[in-house]
Amino acid sequence: MTGRKKIVVTAAVVERDGAFLLTRRIDGTHLGGHWEFPGGKLHAGESLEECLAREIREELDADIEVGPEILATVHDYPDRSIELRFFRCALKSDPKPTMGQEMRWVALRDLPSVQLPPADDELVRLLISDSWGQTRV
Repeated sequence: MTGRKKIVVTAAVVERDGAFLLTRRIDGTHLGGHWEFPGGKLHAGESLEECLAREIREELDADIEVGPEILATVHDYPDRSIELRFFRCALKSDPKPTMGQEMRWVALRDLPSVQLPPADDELVRLLISDSWGQTRV
């Protein structure tokens, strides 16, 4: 892993009526154009939950209730290693993109056909498996 930055990222898994909230990465950023579960980089001194709440406020002008962590995974890209922490979350207000990004709700059955970052593959497998339905709150 020499020369590779390690970045801790939190992501919100928000489900409403069988669909999941996704945002599109802005062109010119790492993996620009890919859809993703919203969230962002952990800052020094923040807890994972604080990071996720801050990122959702900044990117979607919404408040969330951060629930349990449902998956932690690591994915190595050529220039960075991403430790991705996914949390089940509930919206407390309606999301509105604030950074020019697109936002949409994607049905569970359509998740495998959406262009998501490779780091999200394990989460998508979990969501479409029977175990996801058994762990809903």
